[in-house]
Amino acid sequence: MRDVVKAFKALSDKTRLRILNLLLEKECCVCEVMQTLGISQTSASRNLSALYDAGFLKLRKNGLWSLYSIDQEGMKEYFPDLINAVRKALEGNEVVAMDREHLKKAERIGPGCARQPS
Repeated sequence: MRDVVKAFKALSDKTRLRILNLLLEKECCVCEVMQTLGISQTSASRNLSALYDAGFLKLRKNGLWSLYSIDQEGMKEYFPDLINAVRKALEGNEVVAMDREHLKKAERIGPGCARQPS
């Protein structure tokens, strides 16, 4: 029961839904999330951690980069249904469509992604 509550809490936040939308497009580092959504490094990291802790994401290290993606293989058996429900619910939403466009322009910046590009 605890896992279900944690999953729904993770999905009950607008920023986390927007992040999940980005990760449905491609694997992202913290700085790509920051740039795309216009949020701070702290906010991006905190929200990515909530999705990771709930079991939706996996983390892969590549040199200095911490790359997040949807954990297709490791998630609970009912999580794909939740993700598909989120995908369906976000269809046609202007904000998430703009996020996907902004993601195309986001770039990985310096170590730790702690600064925004100028």
